[in-house]
This record gives sequence, structure tokens and C-alpha cells, in this order.
Amino acid sequence: MLQDKVIAIYCLVDDLLKEMNHIEHTNRKFTDGQVITTAVVSALYFRGNQTMSLNYMDSHIFGHVLKKSGFTKRLHKLKQTLMFILLRIGRIFKHMCFEMEYIIDSFPVKACHNIRISSCRLFRDEKYRGHNTSKREHFHGVKIQLVTTADGIPVGMYLVQGAEHDSQILKRMHDDLPPESSLFGDSGYTNYEIEDMFREAEQVDLAISRKSNSKGKDIPAVAFIKEHMRKRIETSISQICALMPRHINAVTADGFIIKMILFV
Repeated sequence: MLQDKVIAIYCLVDDLLKEMNHIEHTNRKFTDGQVITTAVVSALYFRGNQTMSLNYMDSHIFGHVLKKSGFTKRLHKLKQTLMFILLRIGRIFKHMCFEMEYIIDSFPVKACHNIRISSCRLFRDEKYRGHNTSKREHFHGVKIQLVTTADGIPVGMYLVQGAEHDSQILKRMHDDLPPESSLFGDSGYTNYEIEDMFREAEQVDLAISRKSNSKGKDIPAVAFIKEHMRKRIETSISQICALMPRHINAVTADGFIIKMILFV
């Protein structure tokens, strides 16, 4: 039942805020935990429509909610807190499951259609114009770099500009993966220097699929394992994209980013 799921989400968010020693005004009728819960519910069950989520919360859960403008302002102020909560949940999954195999992949999120790039107010710079290899098309927006367990559970994410190459994110990753674990990725993450650095500094094996013209090709058995592992994250990405509307409605870049974080 949806109401039970929403209450469970609220309890989890409230417990995490208490663990963080989160401080807010005591005279608020609508707490930060309720704001974050409403935002998460909008992404999970209302395709990011926060107005519909507020109406549902008002009639079924909390009984008194903020107006849309006030809710948006509060949510924007909680952007860092929200990101920390989701990263914390990812760490909890890693420690609970103690997985030794992880997968990384990226997918683009358009801010607008190519024909409207010149009038796009969210991301104006050319560095946000990237190329979607799988669909053989250019896009204007950002890319989500997603890290999941072998079962497809997201445990980490990074937002990068659309033009940034996948291999560059590996230099800035701080996923706290267990020593002697493996991180699988497609050929777009190929960077032999970074692979050596991960083995020496992080004790993590970067199991990157090799290109057809690569000097060090994988033997067929290893290539099959890498390809099989990558199939699971593709399913996870499809499930995340299914939650998103065809166009993410946002007035500011921060609003756009917050909604993407919530969908993941």
C-alpha cells in the first residue's frame, strides 16, 4: 500500500537526520524530514511532480503541508543534506551486503532538445553538450555516473557535464569500495594509468571491457564475464529512466539537479 511505503520512507529519513544531528527551527509545522520525504515520494510515485506529491501528503499523511513556492525554497536549502542522506544510504547498503563486485556506467539527462540549446536557461556553456553513443545523437545537459552492486542496487552517483568523457570521473571517485573488490565498466572508462593507480592505492581491480582494437584484449571467458556484469546496471538505469518524465520541469540548474538526485 502506498501510504505504508510513504510512512516507511519518512521514518528512514527522520532517523538519518537524527543520526546526522540535523538542527532546524523548533517552531516549524512542516519539518525538514517531511520536506525531503515529500520530494522523494514525488520522484518515486508522481514522476517528479511535486505539486501532486504535496496534495497527496496533505490529504493522506501529514495533514498540513507547505505551498509549492515555500516547499521549493526549503528543498533547495536542503540540497547538500539530501545528497548526504542518499550517499549515506549507499554506504549502508555497501556495509550490509559487503559486495565484492560493483559496476559503473553513465547515462545522459537532457536539459532541452538540441534545437533549443541557444535558448536554454539552465546550462548555457558548451561543456554541457555531449554525445550519447548508444543512441548516436548529441544532447545538451548532464550525465549521471552511477555505481551499483552486482544486483543493481545504486550505492554511488556523480553528476558531470555532458561533454566530459567517462574515463575522467575515475580520477575523482571516492566510493570507499572494499579492498580487493572489482569495479566493472564498459570500454569508455579505459585508462590504463588510472587502472594501475586503483590497484596500488585503492586495492580495487578496474575490470574495464576492452575495445576491439585494444592492445591488451581480454580472453573470451573474461570478456564474457565483463559483458554479463554490465547487463545488470543497464537494467537499473532503465528503471531509473522509467521514473523520469520526458522533460524534467525546472526553473534553475539547482532544481534540475535536485530532481535528478531524487530519481536515482
